[in-house]
Amino acid sequence: MSNIRENATQRKVTPFRHDTVGSFLRPQVIKEARLKFQNDEISSDELRKIEDNEIIKLVEKQKSVGLHAVTDGEFRRSWWHLDFMWGLDGVEKVIIEKGYQFQGVETRAETARLSGKIGFSTHSFVEDFKFLKQVAGDDVVARQAIPAPAQFLAELERPENKASTDAYYSNTDDLITDIANAYKAAILAFYEAGCRSLQLDDCTWGMLCDKNYWEARQQEGANVAEIAKQYARVNQEAITGLPSDLIITTHVCRGNYYSTWASSGGYEPIAETLLGIENIDGYYLEFDTDRAGDFKPLRFMKDKQVVLGLFSSKNGELEDKQEIIKRIKEAAQVVDINQICLSPQCGFASTEEGNILTEEQQWSKLAFIKEIADEIWK
Repeated sequence: MSNIRENATQRKVTPFRHDTVGSFLRPQVIKEARLKFQNDEISSDELRKIEDNEIIKLVEKQKSVGLHAVTDGEFRRSWWHLDFMWGLDGVEKVIIEKGYQFQGVETRAETARLSGKIGFSTHSFVEDFKFLKQVAGDDVVARQAIPAPAQFLAELERPENKASTDAYYSNTDDLITDIANAYKAAILAFYEAGCRSLQLDDCTWGMLCDKNYWEARQQEGANVAEIAKQYARVNQEAITGLPSDLIITTHVCRGNYYSTWASSGGYEPIAETLLGIENIDGYYLEFDTDRAGDFKPLRFMKDKQVVLGLFSSKNGELEDKQEIIKRIKEAAQVVDINQICLSPQCGFASTEEGNILTEEQQWSKLAFIKEIADEIWK
């Protein structure tokens, strides 16, 4: 430990040395309230009051386990990504035949489909952030997470949505431009609401790491290298020219639904493209299992932070401390120790269903991450 502690320093801005991806298990009271709202038993105002109360409790709990950046746990959302997409201009919620495929599990069958040209006017998430900012106070950072522009692009190009997308956009360049412009407008709206730390959640890269996925796409005639460039381009365009005091991070994983996963494979095929995107201050990267490969792809990391997701949010068992320290040392052979932070590999509830662990286990895991980080960076 001493050889990596020698020059280890704390951080004053996000991402912090011990961190979290952002979503938390929904309390039972919220699950019950959402069901009552769907059954017209309570009003939207009554549902929001319940959410408000639970978010207040959540923020205090995050502070109590030592987190320096807090979120609203995504308590007002059903999905980590679709709820945001549905709030953009020209997008509608659609029920389809099949959901996303995970290992042995299929999600609810919902998607975001175009009903017009993409734009940004207003969004409920901005008001949600204002509440979080107020509750968080001045002693911690209020963080906002939204799906990455590339994730939205991928959703619109799903086979079920392709015809609708093509009906409004005759070429990909125009589609990418409108997505990027809508996102930039949304991000600036968050900034005006006081947001100074925004995270782009992006599973598209995890899919491109999966050999079976890209072989299947190539058989369809798709060029995976070109797809990666498009994903990098739309993300890049959306975050170029933003205020200098707005920290932008991104989170990459291989799927996180009810403690299952969707893709497998190391970062090597896409690392240079992914880690070369400008104006990203930090990368939250999944590394909790062999499915994410080794740390060698981090050699493409320039002067940015990498938040190593060495801890699983899919189960409540605490990892072996010495094994975690060993892996941090391995990563420190590729990037400087002061470019490294720690977090779970994903959120605890990417959708309202949540992963299979208890709230107590969720908080114990975050306390455990802080314990290890404090040993290295204090």
